[in-house]
Amino acid sequence: MTVSADIRIVEVGPRDGLQNEVKTLSTQKKVELISMLCAAGLETIEAGSFVSTQRIPQLSDTAEVLKQLKEREVKGRFPVLIPNLQGLKNALKAPLKEIAVFIAASETFSQKNTQCSIADSLDRIQQLLPLVEEHGLSMRGYISCTLGCPFEGKVPVSTVVKLSHDLLKLGCTEISLGDTIGVGTVRSSMQLIKTLCKEIPVETFAVHFHDTYGQALANIYACLSLGIKTIDSAIAGLGGCPYAPGASGNVATEDVVYLLQGLGVAKKIDLHKVVQVSHFVNQALHMQARSKVAQAMLGKKF
Repeated sequence: MTVSADIRIVEVGPRDGLQNEVKTLSTQKKVELISMLCAAGLETIEAGSFVSTQRIPQLSDTAEVLKQLKEREVKGRFPVLIPNLQGLKNALKAPLKEIAVFIAASETFSQKNTQCSIADSLDRIQQLLPLVEEHGLSMRGYISCTLGCPFEGKVPVSTVVKLSHDLLKLGCTEISLGDTIGVGTVRSSMQLIKTLCKEIPVETFAVHFHDTYGQALANIYACLSLGIKTIDSAIAGLGGCPYAPGASGNVATEDVVYLLQGLGVAKKIDLHKVVQVSHFVNQALHMQARSKVAQAMLGKKF
């Protein structure tokens, strides 16, 4: 299989990863983590969120993280997750160029995750647009539960198609398709991408796999074969979802980099440095290495 040379990784560990870990990293550790990821060659790193600190206390210092990254002149793109208008107003007090917004493809999950319906989620995004335009922000959209919901089971592909169109109409420049509970298979992942790309260019989409059933790398490879060029991953396989019972962490960045470099791409990323970052964050969180690549390379004592 020939893979495009311009594959892009969006590192979501400092946001989607840390938000579901029991231990909270200090601001200093978060800034160090993001700086190390940049030094390893990762260029787009989700730096945090402006969700209610009562719901996600692990990320309550996102504004300070952004401030310190700017002061240290760390080079990279640092989007943040925005839940609503108040969240955006809070975010605009910090150095900010990119935001991400989110909806779910399941009504039940939407209520559990954001305490509102899918329609209300879209309305919340609509309310952001004047400020987004005023401040020249770019906006990425996440769709959760695209391949299955912990409460409703299988999600119709037609729902994901409709929501993708909705997000594009609202001004999102990229849509990340989340397999939030990690139930996707090669077949279901390919069916989703093929159906979406009958109406929307494949370059619009990123894939975001959790590795609950150990299928994330296989699914990513399958999606690459269909022209997907953007992959979300989390260093050390951090994360899960607070409102998705049983969901494990995101696919590990080091595992994705190993896959991509085996295909002859992502050569600008230093895999050894990525594994060192994985080791750093595992130590900071008092965890054992989850990813196979980290286990193998750390075992060699490189």
